[in-house]
Amino acid sequence: MAIRLGRKGALLMNNIIAILASILMGISFPTGLFELLIAGRFLIGINSGIGICVQPLYIGEVAPKHLRGGMAMGTSIFLTGGILTGQIIGLRELLGGELYWPLLLSSSCLPAFAQLLFLPWFPESPRYLLIDRGDELSCAKALKRFHGSSEDYQREMEDIQRECFALHGEKPKKPWQLFTDRGVRWQLITVIVMTMGQQLSGINAIYFYATYIFEQAGISAEKIPYVTLGTGACECLTALTCGLLIDYVGRRCLIIGGYLLMTLWSIVLTFSLTYQELYSWVPYVGMTSVFAFILSFGLGPGGITNTLIAELFIQSSRPAAYIIGGTISWISFFTIGMLFPFIVTGLKQYCFLVFLLECSSVAAFIFLVIPETKNKSFLEIKKEFHKLNFGRNTKKKETELYERRQLHDEFLKNSV
Repeated sequence: MAIRLGRKGALLMNNIIAILASILMGISFPTGLFELLIAGRFLIGINSGIGICVQPLYIGEVAPKHLRGGMAMGTSIFLTGGILTGQIIGLRELLGGELYWPLLLSSSCLPAFAQLLFLPWFPESPRYLLIDRGDELSCAKALKRFHGSSEDYQREMEDIQRECFALHGEKPKKPWQLFTDRGVRWQLITVIVMTMGQQLSGINAIYFYATYIFEQAGISAEKIPYVTLGTGACECLTALTCGLLIDYVGRRCLIIGGYLLMTLWSIVLTFSLTYQELYSWVPYVGMTSVFAFILSFGLGPGGITNTLIAELFIQSSRPAAYIIGGTISWISFFTIGMLFPFIVTGLKQYCFLVFLLECSSVAAFIFLVIPETKNKSFLEIKKEFHKLNFGRNTKKKETELYERRQLHDEFLKNSV
């Protein structure tokens, strides 16, 4: 969709799916047809999968490189804000009661209508217009609307032209083609490791255990839904904090720090679950660990993973990379949902040691493999991976790329 309809067109079409899903879920209760509810949930799942891939793709392409991290984090900020909003209006006193749950499910049409109303006023991705469609005039108009007639416009135009020239008319790749492309081997491995690491980090297990931990801390069952709002608020707060820090601190520092902190809180949580019956204060340590784990996740892996996928690939490979990343993410989410009850049954309070090993391993991989991408163009980031991808052939590849850039710069000067 993002290639055929464009980034903006795919987002607009995706809203139609959301509205149809909302209608099906809304009428399932008055008609008494549970099949409509299942169909609606299926469609809203498709909508979520498309949106979580295309939205950061669009924002990552239109943002200038010095603001790309913060703007791409907007996806995570509004995602966590949406989760918190859903937790609030899902309370029994609001729309979570027996009579109003169809309205709760149908409320997903509201952001879809808002996007249908406002998104048409925004231009298409300039990179998509020039590199994929070859429409330089539309690209220039889109850039002027985003940047005005400032130096930023000229700088972004030159950056897009360099990438277009480096691609040499290369068409957008299919997902399976990336697995045989040596030039993106380590970028692809990175995407697979990061998206699996995000879902298998233990964040879903934390939510699974949260109610039990809160009960052990002495919180009554009636008040637990209100305490759970704090977990949603934590994610929203850290996503906002990460968005403010990402273009100053850098991606590597935040995501590695996030995984290391999650490793630490996995140890503390295992300790609290083991000794909660021996000391009266231990359950409160467990409750604190839940919130700290969620804060650590939101500060790094929660938001930066999608941002990095946009940055690690050039135009021809980026949509396919998002398809692979999204597919791996949802498969990992499904897998941990199916296996975690068996992990809990087998390991009991030591189940978080599995996530401890996973978080520390992903942190080590990122430290050893992924370069810092802050304030770098997509071609500069690709150059960072040349040594990993080509080994001894790196210098030759860099020389060829340098010569092509020189010829392109001379062409631009002559045309001016």
